[in-house]
Amino acid sequence: MFGMIRNSLFGNSEETEYKVLSSETKNGVRFEVRRYDAAKYAAISSEGRTYDQVIGELVRKLLTYIGGNNDQGEAMGIAFPIIITVCPRNDGVFSRRLEVGIQIPNAYQQDPPAPTDSAIRIEERPGMTVYALQFGGFAGESEYRAEASRLTRTLGETTPFQRKQYFCCSYDPPLKPYGRRNEVWFLQEDP
Repeated sequence: MFGMIRNSLFGNSEETEYKVLSSETKNGVRFEVRRYDAAKYAAISSEGRTYDQVIGELVRKLLTYIGGNNDQGEAMGIAFPIIITVCPRNDGVFSRRLEVGIQIPNAYQQDPPAPTDSAIRIEERPGMTVYALQFGGFAGESEYRAEASRLTRTLGETTPFQRKQYFCCSYDPPLKPYGRRNEVWFLQEDP
């Protein structure tokens, strides 16, 4: 299993492609508006446990899948970021329902290997426009919540974005000690 995770993290890697529509700074906070195309993702969900209780387990399962635990035994590499969909309560704390997704690498988009773990599903996600706020360091629930709050204040009340859920994104292997890249994405809604 460690070999599969190693292959997914240190084998071929790519960054999910996007188009920067604008780069803005408001009240000293810099964020981007980006467009992502539709793509296939490997995804896994959890309900009933907190972010900190379950995130490591869910990410490991996905890394094992893309590292070769699939019907073809194919080590696909990884397309960063790892995207965690969270649903905040009114007080900002994450609900006990979350989903982790990793975009299938480009070479496998047309016909991805089937997962051997029944908890993992392959899904086609539609294109999306997001407000993206980047930050560094190791990120857990409290760091993502703080950055989401900062982006919410920056965008203000009149900016049309999805408030019932948002995305917590990690671009780095867990053992990378410095220069880490994390982001919070808010899904843009039509005005």
